[in-house]
Amino acid sequence: MAGNGSLSARNNNAADEFYTQLSDVEAELRHYRDQFKGKVVFCNCDDPYESNFFKYFAMNFNHLGLKKLITTSYAGSPIVGQQLPLPEFQGASVAEPMKSVYKVEITEVPDANNDGAIDLSDVELLLKNKANVITPLEGNGDFRSPECVTLLKEADIVITNPPFSLIKEFVLLLITHKKKFLVLGDQNFVTYREIFEQFMADRLWFGYDNGGTKWFQVPNNYDIKTDSRKKIVNGVKYFSMGRIVWFTNLSTSTRNKTLTLFKTFTPGEYPSYANYPAIEVSKVAEIPMDYQGEMGVPITFLAKYNPKQFKIIGNSAMLAQPMSTIAHRDSYDGGGRDRFYVPNADGTYQRKYDRIVIKRIGAAS
Repeated sequence: MAGNGSLSARNNNAADEFYTQLSDVEAELRHYRDQFKGKVVFCNCDDPYESNFFKYFAMNFNHLGLKKLITTSYAGSPIVGQQLPLPEFQGASVAEPMKSVYKVEITEVPDANNDGAIDLSDVELLLKNKANVITPLEGNGDFRSPECVTLLKEADIVITNPPFSLIKEFVLLLITHKKKFLVLGDQNFVTYREIFEQFMADRLWFGYDNGGTKWFQVPNNYDIKTDSRKKIVNGVKYFSMGRIVWFTNLSTSTRNKTLTLFKTFTPGEYPSYANYPAIEVSKVAEIPMDYQGEMGVPITFLAKYNPKQFKIIGNSAMLAQPMSTIAHRDSYDGGGRDRFYVPNADGTYQRKYDRIVIKRIGAAS
């Protein structure tokens, strides 16, 4: 990701060097087109010469009816100049990449080459020839820096792939400033208390293209130990990641869809936890339609979550009671204070993965 973050932290964290493919950007953003008209879009973790988020919005600026597109870069990018040719800027060139960081602000994208269409060549000509489109930043491009926060205040919507190591700070900054956003992240980020609390408060939810494997461009010196998770196409190195989801507070049609329930409750199929008064539901598709109480479900439930159908009570990290007060230490693994346990027939206990506790809206207390 073209991440800013604390640059010292970013440069020491290889997981923050993933660059999103244009096909993945297009696949998700097509669902939100009517929400961009007249808006200021800010890509605050994106160098325009690398970022496919910038490329998408610049090429579709007129089609989406954007008011303005703002992009901020960061220092020390390892793949600078690969998405778009880098024009001369403060005496720099592709052979000698610019050491300063900068912002790009676009309020129009004309058909600069008069070919009857807006494409990447028009964007390139705009960046090369339009005065004041590119201006230097005073700082290092950190999304938390005063000048980037000032740009954030001007923006309506933030769209980017933020540094994963700083996801909690990033999302909370956007929510604090009451911004609309759509950002990529790992599904397991919902286990972070700060992120999960935003789901509970109905300030954050999943987008559309969630949970599958995605390929990200990485620097050529990025070490990938598993052969099946790497590929090189036209000299460009890619790394695959699973569990990648979109986090957003933009309107989505999925939040209005009722999850169809078909299973009926039986105690034998849905055991109760030993350390919290709820039943275990191991698959989202098996949520019982007639159960009145609280249920522990996998975190994948959030992709199907309809706040008009279910209420989120909490998660296992918040609600699980210490097992040491319930069972003899030898009868469970002794770890996982933030996990739910299901009793086995032999008197031992089975620890479950992270669970979200839900209840059907309208169910009896």
